Amino acid sequence: MIESALTKLHITQLNPMQQAALSAAEKHANIKLIAPTGSGKTLAFLLPLLQQLKTNVSGVQALILVPSRELALQIEQVFKQMGTSFKINCCYGGHSVRIEKNNLNNPPAVLVGTPGRIAYHLEHQNFDESTIETLILDEFDKSLEFGFEADMSYIISCLKSLNRRILTSATPMEDIPPFVQLQNAFLIDFSNDNPLKPSITLKKVLAPAADKLEVLFNLLSKIGGKNTLVFCNHRETVDRISDLLFEQGLEHDVFHGGMEQFDREKSLLKFRNGSHRILITTDLAARGLDIPEVENIVHYQLPYTEDAYIHRNGRTARMNAKGTAYLVMTEDEHYKYLPEDVETESLDEQYRLPKASDWQTLYLAHGKKDKINKIDIVGLFLQKGGLTKEDLGLIEVKDSTSYVAVKRNRVAQLLKVLNGEKIKGKKLKLAIAT
Repeated sequence: MIESALTKLHITQLNPMQQAALSAAEKHANIKLIAPTGSGKTLAFLLPLLQQLKTNVSGVQALILVPSRELALQIEQVFKQMGTSFKINCCYGGHSVRIEKNNLNNPPAVLVGTPGRIAYHLEHQNFDESTIETLILDEFDKSLEFGFEADMSYIISCLKSLNRRILTSATPMEDIPPFVQLQNAFLIDFSNDNPLKPSITLKKVLAPAADKLEVLFNLLSKIGGKNTLVFCNHRETVDRISDLLFEQGLEHDVFHGGMEQFDREKSLLKFRNGSHRILITTDLAARGLDIPEVENIVHYQLPYTEDAYIHRNGRTARMNAKGTAYLVMTEDEHYKYLPEDVETESLDEQYRLPKASDWQTLYLAHGKKDKINKIDIVGLFLQKGGLTKEDLGLIEVKDSTSYVAVKRNRVAQLLKVLNGEKIKGKKLKLAIAT
C-alpha cells in the first residue's frame, strides 16, 4: 500500500526522517517526532497510518489534530493524492458545520481538524469516537501557542480506545503536558538536521523607521517577478503595507488570522497558482502551509524569537533550492540570533514596477457539491473555451466553488466565449477572482 501511495505522489525515495518514522512505527506505540518546517513530517505520520488502518472497521479510526485550517486542508489533500480506499474528512472553524455533519454521517476512516471544531463535534456527538485507536498531534507546539490546550485536553479525555499516539513538533519540547498521555514515547529528533539552512542567502536592508514602507516598496520592485513572502509581526502592519502597495499598483495578496476563512483560502490559492507573486502575512504562514517555490523571504518586522525567525526562513530554500531572506532593519536594531556579517542590499535607485503575473485566477460558483471535478473544467475550457493545455494552470475544486489559473492574455476572450454555457447541466457562473 505504501509503495502504491508513493507512486501516486511521484515520490521515489523517502528522506531519512521519514524512513526513521516508518521504522519506529513498527515497534513503538507512541512516537515524538521533532523535525524542522519543510522536512516532510506530513508523510512521516501518514505513511505509518496507512499500515494501521483496517478495511473492516466502519467508523473513525484515526484523528489528526492541527493548529490551523490551512494545515488541515493540506493533510487532507496529501492523503487523497495517495489514492487509497480510505475516506478522509476535514473539519475546521469557518467551514460549514452542516456540511461537516453530513460528512460525518458516513464517517471517514481518518478525521483531521482543528481542536476547537473537533471538540464541537464531540460535544454534539456528531461522530462515534469509540473506534479511534490512533491520535496524531501535528505541529503540537504551535497548537499550544495558539491556545488550544483546553480543547485538546477535552478531546483526548474522550478517546478511550487509543493505543497509538504520534506527536510532531518543529521545535524540541522537553515537557509534554500530562493530558497527552505520551508515556514511553520513542523520540525521533531531526531538529538539528536542517540541510536547507546553507542554501539561504541573508541580506540586510537598512531603512529609517519613518521610511520603512517606501523602502519595502522599492525592495519589492527590485526583486521583481519572483515569489516573495513578506512577514510582519502584526495584522495591522500587514493591512497597512497592503494599502500602500495597492495605491502604488503593485499586485499582491494578504494572509492573516483576522481574515475570513474564504478570503484566506483564496489568498493562498492565488499565491500557489502564480496569479500573485507577493504575499504579505503574519507568522501564521510560517509553518504547515503548502506554499511551494518561495524564492524570497522579506522580514519587514523581525520576529521576537529565533525559533520564529527559523520557521519563516524555512518557507524558502526548500527541496534543495536556493532562496534569499531580506532583513528590513534600522541602523540601531540588533538581534542576538542574527549573524554579525550580514551583507547589505543597496537600493540606490527607483526601480520599475514589476509586471503583472502571466496568470489570472477565475472563480466558478460550482464545486464538489455540484459533482464538478477537474476533468469537467478542463474539458469545458479546452473544448468550448478554445484554450490550449498551456493556457491552463493550477485548478482547485472546493465544496461549492472552484478556481482556475488561466493565462492572463486569454481571460477576456474566454469569459466572452463561455458566457451562457453550461457545466454538468447548470448555467456556468464564471468571473475573475478578486
